[in-house]
Amino acid sequence: MSAEKNYEILSQVNQPDDIKKLPTDQLPQLCDELRQYIIDAATTNPGHLGANLGVVELTVALHRVFNAPEDKIIFDVGHQAYSHKILTGRRERFDTNRKYNGISGFPCIEESEYDAFGTGHASTSISAALGMATAAELSGDKNCHVVAVIGDASLCGGMAFEALNNAGAARANMLVILNDNRMAIDPAVGAVSEYLLHITTSAAYNRFKESAWNFLGNNFIRRMIQRFQRSMKTALLRQNNLFEAFNFRYFGPVDGHDVQQLVKVLGNLYRIQGPKLLHVRTVKGKGYLYAEQDQVKWHAPGAFDKPSGTFLKKEKELSFSDVFGQTLVELAARDKRIAAVTPAMALGSGLYCMQQKFPERTFDVGIAEEHAVTFSAGLAVKGMLPFCCLYSTFLQRAFDQIIHDVALQNLHVVFMVDRAGLVGRDGATHQGVFDMAALRCVPNLVIASPATEQDLRDLIYTASRASGPFLIRYPRQKAAAGGWDGPFTELEVGRGRMLREGRSAAILSMGPLCSEALLAAAMFPEGEIGVYDMRFLKPLDESLLNDIFARYPLLVTVDDGVATGGLGTAVVEYAARCDARVHVERLGVPDYFVRQGTREELLRECGCDAESIAETLRKKMPEA
Repeated sequence: MSAEKNYEILSQVNQPDDIKKLPTDQLPQLCDELRQYIIDAATTNPGHLGANLGVVELTVALHRVFNAPEDKIIFDVGHQAYSHKILTGRRERFDTNRKYNGISGFPCIEESEYDAFGTGHASTSISAALGMATAAELSGDKNCHVVAVIGDASLCGGMAFEALNNAGAARANMLVILNDNRMAIDPAVGAVSEYLLHITTSAAYNRFKESAWNFLGNNFIRRMIQRFQRSMKTALLRQNNLFEAFNFRYFGPVDGHDVQQLVKVLGNLYRIQGPKLLHVRTVKGKGYLYAEQDQVKWHAPGAFDKPSGTFLKKEKELSFSDVFGQTLVELAARDKRIAAVTPAMALGSGLYCMQQKFPERTFDVGIAEEHAVTFSAGLAVKGMLPFCCLYSTFLQRAFDQIIHDVALQNLHVVFMVDRAGLVGRDGATHQGVFDMAALRCVPNLVIASPATEQDLRDLIYTASRASGPFLIRYPRQKAAAGGWDGPFTELEVGRGRMLREGRSAAILSMGPLCSEALLAAAMFPEGEIGVYDMRFLKPLDESLLNDIFARYPLLVTVDDGVATGGLGTAVVEYAARCDARVHVERLGVPDYFVRQGTREELLRECGCDAESIAETLRKKMPEA
């Protein structure tokens, strides 16, 4: 981090009240310094860069006008809250951002009173803001203003529209700020995105609307003016304003990088009652040329050299996501029924090759996980073979659709669940640790996890030849440099395997933690500890378990997810059903929300790394 003396104005801002003390003409310099501070920090401590550079002026203006923490400011998705954190007393700790025992990369209620609501999943801010505004009204709190800052991509989520509908009908006193940069992680898609572009460029309508709103107070004449305004608006735009149809007063669009104008506009809106929406146009990556030119790559880059924009990791490391993407292209070339569906995670899910090779069979449906699953179900009904690609943490949002729209109808949809298990620096909102426990109870659903890259390929091939819903979960980690692209082998569904034979105790796992199990077993004499890759959580390999129960008096299960409800629980349940005389120690993510850190740090915290597994065995094994 550069010395504080390079941030003449920023170094004076320790709380939002300090922004209010600054002369107005110093606000642009504060924004420039804040933007450079974020860039400097990101060079060595990577995080979400592009989105944060785009909201610097907006964040400064919000804290200039509103009175947090009494006023509530909610950031949706939350990965654009770096400026907010720096301006609310966390500048000195910002070098710990996304690190173990450091500050979270997302707003977190426990971390600061200025973080009004914990966010990390898209489209939640308007609902939360409506709840807060309603509570303030019921309690008679006239001084509380509530603001939801939501991006154009997050606005596409169904929950956001549900909240707009409710808030407009309730006439709640709240402000929604639409941060419109036409980007999510990938470019924003869909009709809403196109609509925003249309009203953004309609200067005639916006000039007329501003005059009409400010003409009179809340009386009969103004209502007549509004009716006339709506008629003129329809004539000018040939369509009604979506937000005003929800009973929101629409203002904008305004330049999201003119901090002085933003302060003026927000100051005016501060005094207006009822549901309001301010449309702000911003540029993702603003102020750093490389980030502006390639907004996808600079959404969350690794460490980089600031002057040249060169990433410090010279070569991109192959990931499990890449293995999936390349495998899917191979299979799609053979089978014209195969399609890929993703809710705004095409790049992260490894679908860039599929997009290039088979664009007509690759569907990015926007930030809409529920829709992605049911859309996939519709494809399956008509004979397509959809691979629905989601991150584990976002799969949670489509739990009902997986049950009702896919599993209940036994449709052949393959769920590719990326970022399964402990994901690291994105923290509690993004840990992919609940999918196994949540979905193990769902009939008709196969659940599998590969221990190696070749296992992943074979499971994808096996899933493509199945007949019902099939879920494959895999981690956020790099893949082996080679040796993973061998011929396909169809695996027997529900069949595990022995990786290492033992006599005193056995470690049972599935997926990537099989490697930790093997390392733990190697800490004991040869032949002492057996290791088994169960490979399938559902159906469970009961035949293999019968053999294991007969061989070993002590079992240690290791879950790459919550310990309650996952593999360990399944093994204990089966042992109880068959009255097996075996002691089972279950390791996995404990019953609390795991915060940020490297995957290695978090595995150690949860007792699932090799040394912790070995220590558990030492404590439980009988003395020789």
